[in-house]
Amino acid sequence: MCGRFTLFASPETIQAEFDLPAVPVNLAPRYNIAPTQAVAVIANHTERRLELFQWGLIPSWAKDPSIGSRMINARAETLAEKPSFRTALRKRRCLILADGFYEWRKDGGGKTPFFIHLRSGQPFALAGLWEVWQTPDGVALPTCTIITTGPNSLVAALHDRMPVILAPDAYERWLDPEPQAPADLAPLLVSYPADAMNLYAVSRAVNSPTNDSPVCIEPV
Repeated sequence: MCGRFTLFASPETIQAEFDLPAVPVNLAPRYNIAPTQAVAVIANHTERRLELFQWGLIPSWAKDPSIGSRMINARAETLAEKPSFRTALRKRRCLILADGFYEWRKDGGGKTPFFIHLRSGQPFALAGLWEVWQTPDGVALPTCTIITTGPNSLVAALHDRMPVILAPDAYERWLDPEPQAPADLAPLLVSYPADAMNLYAVSRAVNSPTNDSPVCIEPV
């Protein structure tokens, strides 16, 4: 599962890391991104650009947009079978930009949050799917979901799922605007190498989405 993540890298770093023509200079650093909030996305359009989508996929056929809050994650193993995800897997894939994510470990009567990131400190791309839902008044609302897979040995100590982090050399393939066969994409949807990642315990301040500051990633 991936229920909270961060993107606090500078616009210049994001632009360089993801080969973008531009990044809004007012892109605010985020230390506690929560479901239904706006997330930075690169969708598989013909031209690469950064956009903001709502986190929580709402299928185009959905009658009630509240379904999005229950579709923040999509299991890699069943994407090709689920009506909510199978067409998006073939046609509407995206990178969801991040530089860390949170997971919780049960400790006695509570849970301790951990911040998980690359050892390099660089931002990375989570594999995602996107859709556009039409609001009742005709406004197009782009939404997305994060694909998850089994954990690597580092994350396994905390949870039995982790988000799919794509290697940079997989970006072009994942962002191909042409329809793709699920079997051809499956090899990309695996856990990221544990030896390239690190984690540490952080304050329980991250438990509340109203807390969105550097204190969320400070070690405790």
